[in-house]
Amino acid sequence: MSQGEFEHSGQFAHGESGGNVRLGRLELMYEELFAEVIEDGVITAEERRRLDKMADNFGLDRERLRRLESALQAAYEARHKIIVQDLSDEDMAPPPMSIVPLEPATDQRTMALERRVKFLEARIRDLERDLEEAQAHVNVEVDLSDFGKTHDAAEIVDDDPSELARRLRHDPRDVDSLHAFFRILGKDPERRFGVAQVLAYLGSANPEEKGFYDQHKQVGLIRPSSALSQEAWRRLLFHPEEEPLVGEIFSVVVSAVLLGRLSALRRDKTLPKLDPAAKQDPEKTTIQAVRCFHWAAAILGLSAPPIYVDPSLPGLCDMVPNVPPSSRIGQKALSGRSAQELAFIAGRHLAHYREEHFVKLLVPGVRGLEDVFLASLSIGNPGLPMNAQVKQLVIPIAKAIEPILEPNQIDRLRGGFLRFVEEGGRTNLQRWSTAVERTCTRAGLLLAGDLRAAHGVLEIEDPAHLQDHMDDLLSFVMSDRYTKLRKQIGIALG
Repeated sequence: MSQGEFEHSGQFAHGESGGNVRLGRLELMYEELFAEVIEDGVITAEERRRLDKMADNFGLDRERLRRLESALQAAYEARHKIIVQDLSDEDMAPPPMSIVPLEPATDQRTMALERRVKFLEARIRDLERDLEEAQAHVNVEVDLSDFGKTHDAAEIVDDDPSELARRLRHDPRDVDSLHAFFRILGKDPERRFGVAQVLAYLGSANPEEKGFYDQHKQVGLIRPSSALSQEAWRRLLFHPEEEPLVGEIFSVVVSAVLLGRLSALRRDKTLPKLDPAAKQDPEKTTIQAVRCFHWAAAILGLSAPPIYVDPSLPGLCDMVPNVPPSSRIGQKALSGRSAQELAFIAGRHLAHYREEHFVKLLVPGVRGLEDVFLASLSIGNPGLPMNAQVKQLVIPIAKAIEPILEPNQIDRLRGGFLRFVEEGGRTNLQRWSTAVERTCTRAGLLLAGDLRAAHGVLEIEDPAHLQDHMDDLLSFVMSDRYTKLRKQIGIALG
């Protein structure tokens, strides 16, 4: 690749960067000192003087620092099952209190609400079972109507583009429907190109389709004229199953979760150490993978994180908890990758840095996401009914998060809770988590513009889910959303 491979043209319109997770550098230094102070479970008068001196020297807000301390202390006590004693001012210090599970509700209104919730949950289970039975009955009827019949391509497809699009959403590898879809899209070169690309990827393109694909395929990297807008992210790039409200709630608390994650890693002596010499200057580096990340961030409307290179890292790249969070590029991205593959790697990785998604990098397991989500809802509504077992898990997390939040963030959680209830009060975080992964994969494809490049990277990074990812990308590349995204950044045909 040439030195100028990952550069924007002079006509490129940079958008307003947004959506990244940040935490103040000076507050991080204070958090490091406070973590050392409470490691033995006691805050002495001398240690308090050290903390106050740092706060004064850096001009940090005392009230906010006390909230920060409260959150860190709650997390430490919950993790180690001890009570931190503040001996710096025994006359003013409140008596230590242990974290205990809340007792079951006894007031009539809360008890009535809990009974109503149980009734509705049971009713929902009944309705879901009835729906499954009805769907099974419909499927049997469809299957029996076709039993014993044979069809040729003309009978399977028709000239209705919406019907063909529906079939291809269900099965993007249906070659007969793909051929028919290509034929009837004669006046829509962008959508037609998407179908031709899918057929070429599947190795099923006829001479006309292959010729159309070869004529219009991108040589080298895409050359967008503008950055992706925040509205385009939410309306066009987010996967349809990525519930926006869930992401909005996570975005409010993610900086607090990051702080807690940093503290836990530091206490356990497992915080990855980044070599300052490995940090890259995007303006001076000649490493194409690094240049690609900054190129990609500008197109996606994000701020690029600090980039480190680590040839000893066996994978492609990972996020390192830090302030701000950093990215580390490994050996499999530093050599042997094409420009399109690097674009896909960067786009997919950077999409996780959006504040709606970043919690997944910090809490990859669905069970952990559920705990953080419930803790966030409980901050928005402290009366949220939960059983005793769930409270034992959720309350310490809420106590570690809430003191760090600003009043407007708590207001956002209150509003989020009300909206969540209005929308039915149910979500599936496993489905949301999968949808986030698909959103990030779609971001990578938008930048790479090449299904084979996406396949090559996913085969390295996530071979167990390769076909699921690729099926989603095949559907996406033929969709109206993909067409609108390409038009928005100025790379569509015609």
